Amino acid sequence: MATIFIPKETTAGERRVAATPDTVKKLVKDGHAVSVQLGAGLGAFYPDQEYIDAGATIEPEAAKGWGTADIVAQFNVPSEDAVRQMKEGATVISFIWAFDNLRLVETLAARKISAFAMDAVPRTTRAQKDDALTSQASLAGYKAVLLAAANLPKILPMQMTAAGTLRPAKIVIIGAGVAGLQAIATAKRLGAIVEVSDVRPEVKEQVQSLGAVYIEVKTDENLSAVGGYAKEQSEDFKKKQAEVLREHLIAADAIITTALIPYRPAPKLIAAEIVQNMRPGSVIVDLAAERGGNCELTESGKTVVKNGVTIIGELALANTLPVHASEQYAKNVQNVLSDATKKGVFAWDLKDDIVGGGKTKDGQAFPGGLITHAGEVLHPKVREAMKLPPLVPKEEPKPAEAPKAPEPAKA
Repeated sequence: MATIFIPKETTAGERRVAATPDTVKKLVKDGHAVSVQLGAGLGAFYPDQEYIDAGATIEPEAAKGWGTADIVAQFNVPSEDAVRQMKEGATVISFIWAFDNLRLVETLAARKISAFAMDAVPRTTRAQKDDALTSQASLAGYKAVLLAAANLPKILPMQMTAAGTLRPAKIVIIGAGVAGLQAIATAKRLGAIVEVSDVRPEVKEQVQSLGAVYIEVKTDENLSAVGGYAKEQSEDFKKKQAEVLREHLIAADAIITTALIPYRPAPKLIAAEIVQNMRPGSVIVDLAAERGGNCELTESGKTVVKNGVTIIGELALANTLPVHASEQYAKNVQNVLSDATKKGVFAWDLKDDIVGGGKTKDGQAFPGGLITHAGEVLHPKVREAMKLPPLVPKEEPKPAEAPKAPEPAKA
C-alpha cells in the first residue's frame, strides 16, 4: 500500500486539483491511502467533506503531506523546496517541463525522487488515457472559441431576419492538433465559417470531416515529428506558408492560433503587418501565448487592443473550466497510478513504454514519462541538455544454467 498526498496548488490563480472524490475512491479501492490538503479542491468546487466521504483524510499542513507521502500528485511544477521535503525514493507526478527546469531535475535526481512528468507522456494509442496535455488542450480549444465570440462585435451564425440577412462570421484556426480540432468543432456548432491551416498534411481529412475548409500549403517537406507533433519548418516553407495564409488571415473576423513545437518558442505566424490590415473589431486568441505567441503582437498573459484588433494572450484557459479540467487531469493521474499498481503494490515498471520509453512501428525510439528514477535522469534528451553522458542500460543477470546430468560410466 502506498500513501498518496494531493497538495493544494500554490501557483497564483490556479483552481485545478490533481484528484477528485471519484478518483480518490478508485485509488483507495486499489489499496492506497490518500490524504488531501485542506481546501485543495475548493477552487474546482470539491469541498473537503466530499474527499472524506470518498475515503481520504484531510491534511492541514502541506509540509507534513510532502514529507510523509510515498507519492505526491499535483498539477503544476513542484518547487525545489517542496521536493527537498520529500522522502528519499518517493514519487512525484505532475507537470515538470524538464527542459525549462533543469535545476529542479537535478534536485529530483539528487533526492532519488521518481518524477513522472505529465507533459512527457508519449503520444501513443495506449497512453491516450494518461495524456494530460490532450485533456487540457481540448478544453482550451473550446474556451478559445467562446472568448473569440464574446469579444467579437458580431454574432457567429448566419441569421435571416425581416431587416435583412446577417452573414456568418469567418474564423481561421491555425493548428489542427487537439486544441485546434476542438476549436473547429465548437466554432462550427456556433455557426461560423471555419478555415484551418496546419503544416501536417495528414490532418486534412480530420479538418474536412468536421466541416471546415483546409488551407493547404504545397510542399515536399516532411513536417511531422515523432508522436504526431509538428516539427521546426524550413525558411522556404515558412515563407510559402505566410504567402498562402495572408489573405485568409486578413479576411478573418477571428483567428485562433494553437501552433506549438515542444520545448521551443512558438512559431510567429501572424506578423504585425497582418494585424494592421485586419478589420477593426477582429479578434485573435493566441493559445501559444505561454511560449511567446504565434502573433508578433501577443502579450503573454494579457488581452490588448492593437490597431482596433483585440489580441487575447491569456494563459491556461483550461484553468477557467476548473471542474472539468480537474476531472480530466485527475483521471489521467489515476490511470498512471493504477497501471503502476499490481495487487495493491505500487512500483514503476521501466519496461512499460509509457514509463520508460519504447519504439514506434518504424523503429524510432521515444522517451517515456519518467524523467528521474533511483538517482538517475532517465530521459535521454534531458540528459543531453544537462550535458550528461548517455545512460548505459543495465544488463539483466543471466539465469544460472541447470547442472548437467553426469554421463553414464563406461562398461
